[in-house]
Amino acid sequence: MKRNILYTTALLAFTGIVGLSMNQQTAAYVAGDTATDFRLKNIDGKLFSLADMKDAKGFIVVFTCNHCPYAIKYEQRIIDLDKKFKPQGFPVIAINPNDSAKVPDDSYDNMQKRAQEKGYTFPYLYDRSQDVAKAYGALKTPHVYLLLKEKGKLVVKYVGAIDNNYEDAAKADRHFVAEAIAEIQAGKNVTITGTRAIGCSIKWKD
Repeated sequence: MKRNILYTTALLAFTGIVGLSMNQQTAAYVAGDTATDFRLKNIDGKLFSLADMKDAKGFIVVFTCNHCPYAIKYEQRIIDLDKKFKPQGFPVIAINPNDSAKVPDDSYDNMQKRAQEKGYTFPYLYDRSQDVAKAYGALKTPHVYLLLKEKGKLVVKYVGAIDNNYEDAAKADRHFVAEAIAEIQAGKNVTITGTRAIGCSIKWKD
């Protein structure tokens, strides 16, 4: 169930992950919550929902976009996550939540162009209404939600950043999404269930 989360310094010390200030709160999915499915327009012009991928074990849902420097830094890593984990049952589902009236680079047409140029191997969906981003509590681009199918539900297992070095993938020494999937596959509990998403703020409609 979606709820308010207070990121305390005690929690940050326990996880070893830099987080939000003590006074900052956000309504968002956290590990253990049940996520909602959605139906959004893909870059191929068709509507897509998670239920369409019946054989998937779970999903790497990434709120991202075209223009954000952080999203661009992570773009190849997002592509690599899909190439590695889709065959293992955890495909990437990318969602652009930005208001294209404020950021024309993030328009649907430009999403199509970007995906073709970069050879995206995953759905790239347009959250035009921004309802999905709001439902999930996404704040940044990129912002990752790792979901696992359990007893007919989409259970959140991890929320946050892809790894701990947005500037240089080669220098990252914690790969949060990959580590979480490895633990799930080994039948273990996910050790780090949440980190701070590093990226541009979502461009909300007025």
